[in-house]
Amino acid sequence: MGMVTITIDEKTFQVPAEDTILEAANSAGIKIPTLCYLKDVSATGACRMCLVDVKGARTLQASCVTRVADGMVIKTNTKQVREARKTNLELILSNHERECLTCSRNHNCELQTLCEELGVTDIEFEGEKTVRPVDTSSPSIVRDPNKCILCGRCVSVCNNVQKIGILNFVNRGFETMVAPAFDKQMGETPCVNCGQCIVSCPVGALREKQEIDYVWDAIEDDDRHVVVQTAPAVRAALGEEFGLPMGTRVTGRMAAALRRLGFDKVFDTDFAADLTIMEEGTELLNRIQNGGKLPMITSCSPGWIKYCEHYYPDFLDNLSTCKSPHEMMGAVVKSYYAEKNNIDPSKIYVVSVMPCTAKKFEARREELSHNGNSDVDAVLTTRELAKMIKQAGMDFVNLPNEDFDSVLGESTGAAVIFGATGGVMEAALRTVYEVITKEELKEINFTQVRGVEGIKEATVKIGDLDVNVAIAHSTGCASELLEKVKSGDKQYHFIEIMGCSGGCVNGGGQPHVSSKIKMNVDVRKERAKALYDEDADKAIRQSHKNPMIKKVYDEYFEKPNSHKAHELLHTHYVKRECYPL
Repeated sequence: MGMVTITIDEKTFQVPAEDTILEAANSAGIKIPTLCYLKDVSATGACRMCLVDVKGARTLQASCVTRVADGMVIKTNTKQVREARKTNLELILSNHERECLTCSRNHNCELQTLCEELGVTDIEFEGEKTVRPVDTSSPSIVRDPNKCILCGRCVSVCNNVQKIGILNFVNRGFETMVAPAFDKQMGETPCVNCGQCIVSCPVGALREKQEIDYVWDAIEDDDRHVVVQTAPAVRAALGEEFGLPMGTRVTGRMAAALRRLGFDKVFDTDFAADLTIMEEGTELLNRIQNGGKLPMITSCSPGWIKYCEHYYPDFLDNLSTCKSPHEMMGAVVKSYYAEKNNIDPSKIYVVSVMPCTAKKFEARREELSHNGNSDVDAVLTTRELAKMIKQAGMDFVNLPNEDFDSVLGESTGAAVIFGATGGVMEAALRTVYEVITKEELKEINFTQVRGVEGIKEATVKIGDLDVNVAIAHSTGCASELLEKVKSGDKQYHFIEIMGCSGGCVNGGGQPHVSSKIKMNVDVRKERAKALYDEDADKAIRQSHKNPMIKKVYDEYFEKPNSHKAHELLHTHYVKRECYPL
């Protein structure tokens, strides 16, 4: 489509004809308030905060759903517009639980910000509030309908991006609420715990189930040896909680903060990511060379794994049997590390700091344990770690850079890119290439598997073998890809699937980013860049060249896919009903 000429606030612009008024105004640097709008996810005009005056229209128009037209004259800042927005905001607040000081989103709430910007000081429409029970049934997500403003952003992301659809509007009129169907609680649905509903929520109606107090208690317990590990994506986002620009790497400061919080050992999940490549790469080669089940599909993302168990159980045999990296790390800590340091595994308390709310569910899986000890005892999101640092009164920004503890803190560049979509695939290819060809890899970067396209494909020449690979991120894209595999339209050797759009950098436990910022910044790209930069700065960039990985195999596991490796580092999966009777 072509361009059209419009006038906004007495200034003339040429904009694409397919733009909405909101998009056109934003590109012109004119800010219009929003609540229900989320770029590329939700545009419903439900909240009426983005109202504007369009010349010739009978009423004010919702700019997020009104297309521009040639010659259109728009005013975004008239008395009528301001009063309408403020009235609509007060109506939203009239049935909203306004316990801001104790809310998880205090000082980081889009509703709170709008109240300040629009000058709301009194609520004219005070009346009886609807009080509903808080849903705490999920191991990962808390749903508080008393804070819900019915913006529908969580509904849109669950239905249109993840394509799971366990949340929707129920009831009518004043009784309308966002909830699962059939009066179910979150824990009774086929929710995959990805937390993308939390990421999309502008208020505190959806939040992670916190484990901060459990971790503080463990640290204070002299009878426990408390070990912490941090996922690759955490270092690319944690700084945002302390005012640093998006995409700032805080690896060294993060390690320093964890040490000061009182953890006995500070390890890096990146070590276990390297370990995962050794196990998963060997498994892939065995399947290719010995007629095993193909395509093999990655098992790092617990949201994707639960999605597969619910919706695509016929692909369970295609899943790699490897535990996810943080679960591998937990198993190594409670076996190899425990033996080397003469510590009773039952006294070790493993804490995982993850960008992901689904990891909370994963840590509870019975199969992810050994000799009665869970591999991982507690999972904190990036947001929860930031809260602990703030509770401890640290000046995070000015902390010195420190290293992780050896041996389980040593990692390669291949491990750190696990946090971005395509990263697991690239890390595997860097190792598998040299294992098969016995030759040094000339170009370490497999750029063909990078980027934020929903589905990516590539054919990689490895010796005499053409390896067909695919990458999908978000369960919605995973479904699209798997349907093509089921129909026979596509054939692959190896598939990487991540449950969240963009991979772990955009996980459900990452710092909240307002819809205003998301209009102009692709969070996935900014955070992923930090990981690729760290990869480029690493002296060693291939998992099989990590000397500490070699050490652990020599001293304990013998070789990848050995009997002991399968006993501790591999797992199995179960078919799950969607709505069991």
